Amino acid sequence: MPYSARVAREIALLTNRTSGKGRGAKARALVLQRLGDAGVAVRDLIGRDADEALDLARAVVADGVESLVVVGGDGTVHLGVQALAGTGSTLGIIPVGTGNDVARYFDLPRKDPVAAAEVVLRGDTRRVDLAKSGSKYFATVLAAGFDALVNERANRMTWPRGQMRYNLATLAELRVFKPLHYTLDLDGQQVTIDAMLVAVGNGPSFGGGLRITEGALLDDGLLDVVVINPMSRGGLVRTYPKLFNGTHVTHPQYEHHRVAKVTVASPGITTYADGERFGDLPLTIECAPGAMTVYT
Repeated sequence: MPYSARVAREIALLTNRTSGKGRGAKARALVLQRLGDAGVAVRDLIGRDADEALDLARAVVADGVESLVVVGGDGTVHLGVQALAGTGSTLGIIPVGTGNDVARYFDLPRKDPVAAAEVVLRGDTRRVDLAKSGSKYFATVLAAGFDALVNERANRMTWPRGQMRYNLATLAELRVFKPLHYTLDLDGQQVTIDAMLVAVGNGPSFGGGLRITEGALLDDGLLDVVVINPMSRGGLVRTYPKLFNGTHVTHPQYEHHRVAKVTVASPGITTYADGERFGDLPLTIECAPGAMTVYT
């Protein structure tokens, strides 16, 4: 096999079968077949829930498995990050979620699980930073404002499903939203502001390509903190499409800081990172340089 000299001797495959409306289970079967054809030993892991999946991931990493390959979306990557951060094992990504922002960072195939498995088999890697708060890590962006409130509202809704739930939650939150009061500590400099949101980026995007922290680099040892200062509801709606190509950075209410460590405080805000509920403010987030290796 052309990959035999470079492929990991043993791979743990962790699957979220419900990712992408059930695409996770189909992708798992395809990837297992491709890895088997390449002569790779695979530990096939499926947790009954996120807690069990994390326990399984941590156990195989502690056991010294060379690679943890996750089949799922950014939430499954987030789980894998918790197990892999600061270890010698490598993360592989078979993206089958809705947003797949981490896969976007590395230009991984997002519609072809077998092509994504070929990336793992090829064996090329890149060492990247993570963001860390306490014992928890994230790879993409921490949402700590309007965007976090939309996530909270959507999670309380039982109808409709999919992206439309978030669209309706956004409209509902817009009707009642007022700028939030923040206290920030940016590498020791204290700032008190009112803002629509504060985002802390390890990478440049979240939410399926919304480039809120445009320009963030994965290996510079720094976090990118973006503040969107107060604007009208109409202004917020008009600015939203610009997030897809990063042109919001020219808006006069946009503010950007690069720091090694930031503390964000605002009453009553529950943050989200990698699309998952992360923690209540206040939080202190710091860059963890070179904390993880990824197949690219």
